[in-house]
Amino acid sequence: MGTPQKDVTIKNDAPATLLLEKHVDYIAAYGTKKDDYEYCMSEYLRMSGVYWGLTVMDLMGQLHQMNKEEILAFIKSCQHECGGISASIGHDPHLLYTLSAIQILTLYDNLHVVDINKVVDYVKSLQKEDGSFAGDKWGEIDTRFSFCAVATLALLGKLDSIDVDKAVEFVLSCMNFDGGFGCRPGSESHAGQVSCAVYKLSKGFSLHNATHSGMLPYLG
Repeated sequence: MGTPQKDVTIKNDAPATLLLEKHVDYIAAYGTKKDDYEYCMSEYLRMSGVYWGLTVMDLMGQLHQMNKEEILAFIKSCQHECGGISASIGHDPHLLYTLSAIQILTLYDNLHVVDINKVVDYVKSLQKEDGSFAGDKWGEIDTRFSFCAVATLALLGKLDSIDVDKAVEFVLSCMNFDGGFGCRPGSESHAGQVSCAVYKLSKGFSLHNATHSGMLPYLG
């Protein structure tokens, strides 16, 4: 077991309450500073960044401060002919950013902005014979992508477009002796993968298979 390290000292006069207004100002201003180094260097995950920011603003009751029309136009411009959606304009489509885009459109109740049928076809095309999902056309397999595929289709009400039983089988094959899940069969357990697997299994109505197989000790 590692030695716990205290790397931050909180001063006695530090604020004792959450400064919501400052959080709102920070998030609202982030997308306006398009020439900043940090903004340019995070382009490769822009779509997910927009989703995270909007979620925070919504939780704080300040979603109206964001430029809805600009965001919707951005998402529309990121959908490719194959149906997938990319992190930003000029990037390759990927399941990660396809999910983020659908989450944003669901938040705004504007799913019509993109071609939903093409999104469904894109997700469906990435399922492999063993039930797993590749993140994109380059073929990387990860239980995170199984989560992204299922979450996207669940939001669209299109889970019946994939082989859910095979998808469940793959996720269960990634469960380890300690009760956790890895990104692929034989990979080490990770809390992030567990989160993805639990969601995936719950949507496949097979969560009981994991709990019966020893997942609870890992979570404890």
